Amino acid sequence: MSAGPDILRLMTDLFPICRSITGAGARETLGILKRHIPLEVHEVPSGTRVFDWTVPKEWNIRDAYVRDSRGEKVIDFRRSNLHVVSYSVPVRKKMPLAELRSHLHTLPDRPDWIPYRTSYYREDWGFCLSHKDLLSLEDGDYEVVIDSTLEDGSLTYGELVLGGRTKDEILISAHACHPSLANDNLSGVGLATILAKSLAGAPRAFSYRFLFIPGTIGAITWLALNEEKARNIKAGLVLTGLGDPGLLTYKRSRRGNAAVDRAAAHVLGHASPAGRVLDFSPYGYDERQFCSPGFDLPVGRISRTPFGEYPEYHTSGDNMDFVSAASLAGSFAAILEILDILEQDGTYVNLNPKCEPQLGRRGLYASPGAEEMALLWVLNLSDGGHSLLDIAEKSGLGFESIKRAADRLAGAKLLAGQAPERSS
Repeated sequence: MSAGPDILRLMTDLFPICRSITGAGARETLGILKRHIPLEVHEVPSGTRVFDWTVPKEWNIRDAYVRDSRGEKVIDFRRSNLHVVSYSVPVRKKMPLAELRSHLHTLPDRPDWIPYRTSYYREDWGFCLSHKDLLSLEDGDYEVVIDSTLEDGSLTYGELVLGGRTKDEILISAHACHPSLANDNLSGVGLATILAKSLAGAPRAFSYRFLFIPGTIGAITWLALNEEKARNIKAGLVLTGLGDPGLLTYKRSRRGNAAVDRAAAHVLGHASPAGRVLDFSPYGYDERQFCSPGFDLPVGRISRTPFGEYPEYHTSGDNMDFVSAASLAGSFAAILEILDILEQDGTYVNLNPKCEPQLGRRGLYASPGAEEMALLWVLNLSDGGHSLLDIAEKSGLGFESIKRAADRLAGAKLLAGQAPERSS
């Protein structure tokens, strides 16, 4: 059964919540995720030093609006939580439109959409609205109210570890800090949650660590508090933007040729239509923290259309109508394929290396085609120095075909070997 509808239902439950990098919205979000997976919720106090950063004060908001001289709310937080600049300090005053304008944010080129803006690390305030609504505002005085608090509290994040046969870990990370943005925020959160449910019931060579964290400061905080645990991470994926109609896109880790980079490139290269693979850059999502030179973890990012390349990004256009169960299901399947390659890759040795063995009398010969070519490639390159992924890359065949050939050859006692030993 496709995972797409399950992911979409979870996203729909989460969409109305006003999330930010701290506060009640983050806790409410993690509380809903706990209904699906046994998430452990951590609270890190404001003021905690995390490398060159400090955990900020906690922000919470109850209400916000702008009311005109007739008493009508021309901007109303209760209609859309994007209307308020995230982390806006409390405001309660009257001001003329000329003064208010400097605190209003719009998208003139997309006049029907509300932009998403933040002021995380500076004390400021503001409202976001459609440019069409801005143009309708009349001169006069306006009542401005932001009923918020910015005070000492904590940063909240969720974590789940699924143990495997070894302590070597695969990291799955999603940022859970945006308000009502479906693709940029919730597609990663929803997919990671359903992925964790799926992997929980499956045999695993690797252990899996799932993080649901606020962007940037969450990854920095986790790394600062878990340097020893980070050493166990052998591969990782940052999940975001997985529900739009675009092609799959993978951004390589800083290492560029780590196992996860090669596995992702292989899966996207064999997808129909094929996806894109981008080189690493130090700008983007939390992969830039995991790949900072002091850690240099093999963590890439997978999405569909990259951020900033679709007009709906960070606007009210990124709503539940912008994402689909089909796109989410395709993303889910591709990620499972990547993880399957990491789980099953191994190195084998041909037990009959002097000339080709007679496949027909062992029931292995088939009419010429991809299956026969897979057998021949595996026999030829199984010299103890080539992994199955190496063979798939060199042959141009899919990893699944190469693995199936290896299993058949091992069953006929023509091949010996197993997935490489991992540190325990």
